[in-house]
Amino acid sequence: MGADQVNGYSTPTTVIAGETLNLHVSTRAARFSADFYRFGNPARYVGSCDWPGAYVPDGVFDRDWQWPAYEFPVPRDWEPGAYIAVLRTSATRPLTRPSAQKLDARCARLLFAIRPDSPRSGCLLVKLPLSTYHAYNQAGGGSLYGTCDGVAPAQVSTVTLNRPGGGVGGPVKGVADYYDASSPRQTFAHWDGKLLTWLDSEGIGYDVCTDLDIDQGMPLTGYSLIVSAGHDEYWTARTREQIEDYCAHGGNLAVLGANTCWWRTRAKSTGALLICEKFPPGAAGVDPDSTRGCPDKWWEARPENSLLGASYRNAGGHWDGPREQIGYEVRYPGHWAFDGTGLAAGDVFGAEGALVGYECDGAQLDFDHDGRLGLTYRDGTPESLDLLGLAVLPEGPRSGWSFPVREHETSVRAATLSVHVAGGTVFNAGTTDWPRLLLTDPVVQLVTRNVLRRLGGEESL
Repeated sequence: MGADQVNGYSTPTTVIAGETLNLHVSTRAARFSADFYRFGNPARYVGSCDWPGAYVPDGVFDRDWQWPAYEFPVPRDWEPGAYIAVLRTSATRPLTRPSAQKLDARCARLLFAIRPDSPRSGCLLVKLPLSTYHAYNQAGGGSLYGTCDGVAPAQVSTVTLNRPGGGVGGPVKGVADYYDASSPRQTFAHWDGKLLTWLDSEGIGYDVCTDLDIDQGMPLTGYSLIVSAGHDEYWTARTREQIEDYCAHGGNLAVLGANTCWWRTRAKSTGALLICEKFPPGAAGVDPDSTRGCPDKWWEARPENSLLGASYRNAGGHWDGPREQIGYEVRYPGHWAFDGTGLAAGDVFGAEGALVGYECDGAQLDFDHDGRLGLTYRDGTPESLDLLGLAVLPEGPRSGWSFPVREHETSVRAATLSVHVAGGTVFNAGTTDWPRLLLTDPVVQLVTRNVLRRLGGEESL
């Protein structure tokens, strides 16, 4: 770390206005400042603090870094939402235009949420996937995908949340997104920030929490709708149980993403450590997505589509470069989700923007005796599921798509757009890139408006 460099992380990651946020910061500079911004449309500067600097060396990825803590009492008038603290020294100028790209820098940034002490009237709840952010965070030389020095990933099953990164401010495992190089995948700005930007532009009220807030027992009653966006891949058992109970008692869920609830995690040390056992005992150098017997793969223990209506195992992913531009073929044009779109059966939307990918989820499909694709229900897909649209994925050797192992290898690989009733109603977009097109595609925008207004209001099916 150079003389004018600074970095840090926060504990806890979520506070209620009036509580104390701890900023853990290391710098060789004599003093540093933290400028606070509420993320949104537009991002808004809300205040600053200044402290004397102290230096502690970087830690490793699986242990608490134990950097010096600076207490910051969060003003009671700061409204709920997602916040980013921008750290700087005397050699660093303040941001004059706090764009999403500048707030999402890979160093000197801290992400935290402010939530109300009780749900605000008319607001939906946006769930930020903190566990997924940290699964891909490489601060300290490793992530849940292995160490940066090339050691087999089977040797990494634990990461700490008490280190820089986790949405913003840290290095990220993975390749750049061909369709949006403005921010790395698996970071806050790439998918979740786009959702919040759009919600603000639409005037839709929302509160924000992290998945670990739900794991730690945050009450969900009082919210008509929970929204998960982009790539919400890592779920603890407690998080899933809480959301299943919420839905069973009439709460609604909108999944505007994919590869959702794929890996099971455990949070220990009051949420400071995240643990995920991906590999069968003794296995090394294998792709866990394509391997059976993985201890913490959700579908092998309790298929996630029983809650979500879809699973990554029935679809797949395309990691690098351009992919075949695929959209959803409409299967149920009369459904309320398509109100006002003017779409007819067989129409395709989203193809121009490569809506389907980079990862997508599906319900299990197969051809019937008339040669038409339909639901099999053999994989635990809820019988109440309505198939709104589907997109068959290319499976040729040169397609670039990767497919996980599953129960019935002969069924069709396809992304599915769906709705089902599980006490409450669950909408599943089935593709990670839904929020990316939310800023540009009028059909994606209109379907999302229909979903949020229908499920976030008092109108019921």
